[in-house]
Amino acid sequence: MRRLLAVSVLVLASQTIHAADWPQWRGPNRDGVSTETGLLKEWPKGGPRLVWKAHLGGAETGGVGYGSPVVVGDKLFITAAEDDKDGQKEFAVCLNTKTGERVWKVELPAGEGPYLTGWGSGPRSSPTADGDAIYVLGARGDLFRLKAADGAKVWSVNLKKDFGGSIPGWGYSESVLIDGDNLICTPGHSKDGGKGTVLALDKKTGAKVWQSAELTDAAAYASLIAADIGGVRQYITQTSSAAVGVRAKDGKLLWRQTTLKRSVAVIPTPIVHDGYAFFTSGYGAGCELFKLSSKDDTTAAEKVYSLNKLVANHHGGVVRIGDHIYGHTDSGNRWVCVEYKSEAADPVWESKELDKGSLIVADGRLYCYGQSKGTCVLVEASPKGWKESGRFEIPEKSQSPRRQGAIWAHPVVANGKLFLRDHELLFCYDIAAK
Repeated sequence: MRRLLAVSVLVLASQTIHAADWPQWRGPNRDGVSTETGLLKEWPKGGPRLVWKAHLGGAETGGVGYGSPVVVGDKLFITAAEDDKDGQKEFAVCLNTKTGERVWKVELPAGEGPYLTGWGSGPRSSPTADGDAIYVLGARGDLFRLKAADGAKVWSVNLKKDFGGSIPGWGYSESVLIDGDNLICTPGHSKDGGKGTVLALDKKTGAKVWQSAELTDAAAYASLIAADIGGVRQYITQTSSAAVGVRAKDGKLLWRQTTLKRSVAVIPTPIVHDGYAFFTSGYGAGCELFKLSSKDDTTAAEKVYSLNKLVANHHGGVVRIGDHIYGHTDSGNRWVCVEYKSEAADPVWESKELDKGSLIVADGRLYCYGQSKGTCVLVEASPKGWKESGRFEIPEKSQSPRRQGAIWAHPVVANGKLFLRDHELLFCYDIAAK
């Protein structure tokens, strides 16, 4: 009877608790959606329990940056810079997720090139974890493969020097994609010596596999995603001027659309699902949707709508749940839920209960992170309206100069924990249901 009871308890536990890693930018599928279950549906007053706080620079000063952490098992990986003025002395650090203690720290020599610091210094991208390797991209285009165990360097390249890239005005900000044996990234195409916008490297050696010579756009700040459209695998992203798709096997340009008036800084990662590709950008651009279809190893992008101002997301990203898109829009400075497969004039719902910020979704809840005060709000992921299940503010703010910047690192949920960053400060909260 005791054995039967124990087995029953284990079965029940396996049905109610499902932990999940967050190995790359925007989670397992690069869509801002966690596969984790068994999380708190409501937070107590003051928020969930703070497990630990870490200063990414350790005992030293510095530790600035905007990249989000990635989590695999009991290890967390993140990048920062010691110099909070010019963003020099970039480094990667690994922390123990249970205690916040440092496992290793590795300096990443910064490459040459302009680096605008008006919006704050430090690396912008998130690392990418893949087996025993960690891939990190610095703001000046230095790309490294490190050993996850101790941070030892395996190889490094520079996107500008080695591949004719052009550093975007606020530094390289994308988080590189690992797809099979290759690493995919966006060096961009410089006017002087450019070789193509998108690049594939052998992830083990760093050797070039292909570069998309037909696509010669400048790099923006968005991160690539992989998608299979009618049997044609491709990489989809936003450049500084277009929505694009290139063929995975050789980098051939499959489609390019320029209807949306992108300008200044193009940042959000696209949403691709069920043959539809959704793009949004700030600075008045708005959003657009394409129906993708493939034939004979090529792909066509048919416009469903464009120049829609309903969702003009600056940098906090959007998430898709069913037929709805959730996120913040500069249009009206509000959080919205919209039906994205048809061009609507009004959102399903809107809210101004939180300032502009970023979000992810886990276990049926939106985790919305405000950029001005570091307020995190738990909201039901439902088209029925903005219904809060709790909110709190991070207990301490960065002491590094923000200049014109704000709290721009996205929240991360992994293995029953919520991770929130403000420059050199990283907070870990217990959000597992007991």
